[in-house]
Amino acid sequence: MFMNIAVGAIGIGIVLMVGYLVIAQVREALPDDALDNNTTDAMDDTQSVVFAGFSLVAVSIIVLAAFGLIKIFQ
Repeated sequence: MFMNIAVGAIGIGIVLMVGYLVIAQVREALPDDALDNNTTDAMDDTQSVVFAGFSLVAVSIIVLAAFGLIKIFQ
């Protein structure tokens, strides 16, 4: 059970990392005249959501590791 949840959390982390890289590459690929305020704000908001996802995955991995250690030492 613990290993399945950990693998799932790692999978979610990989998906979030790929999403972040795609957003960063799209921002670099767009010409400067295409980056108006709406586009820049939307990309910033999307990157903020991805960062929040990173932090949730990190916290979940820490909590899962703590429960795993508790299980080992019981």
